[in-house]
Amino acid sequence: MRKLKLQVQLSLDGFVAGPNGEMDWMTWSWDDELKKYVADLTDSADCILLGRKMTDGFINYWKSVTDPADPQYDFAKRMTDYHKVVFSKTLQKSEWENTELAGRDITEEVNRLKTLPGKDIITYGGAGFVSSLIKYNLIDEYHLFINPAIIGEGMAIYKDVTGKMNLDLIRAKSFDCGIVVLCYQPIQK
Repeated sequence: MRKLKLQVQLSLDGFVAGPNGEMDWMTWSWDDELKKYVADLTDSADCILLGRKMTDGFINYWKSVTDPADPQYDFAKRMTDYHKVVFSKTLQKSEWENTELAGRDITEEVNRLKTLPGKDIITYGGAGFVSSLIKYNLIDEYHLFINPAIIGEGMAIYKDVTGKMNLDLIRAKSFDCGIVVLCYQPIQK
């Protein structure tokens, strides 16, 4: 069965963005080792899950990287070529390439996607969508990119958790830019 992996940037105090979506606190001076970590994580998947609110910016950004000389080109190509599933209760039709819409129950749809053949599935956000995935215990691996910044307030992804959730640390790795990546799996009851 395919796994659903979350890759998310977090401030040290647990926010994915400032109160108005600010992301100016994120560290982007990544070294080659951190870039390889992300490339390996991305290569383990062939499907991306997205919430509707994040989709326009995500797809349009990666579609705009068209110059093969751009250091982000290879990654951008994967992001545009990978199959994407966008969860939306309002859209009836997708305008994006390699994208399908999922409007039914999130638990039912994610569990269906996990049974399909292929590599693993990855999700990046946004905050509300990831909160729902966490709430329904649908994430199989958490790849938390802890940035060396405290922002005081912002958008949280754990706000909908209603009970204790135990996780097992799979690995922890620090990088020269100050980011620490923590990889956890839920402990099954």
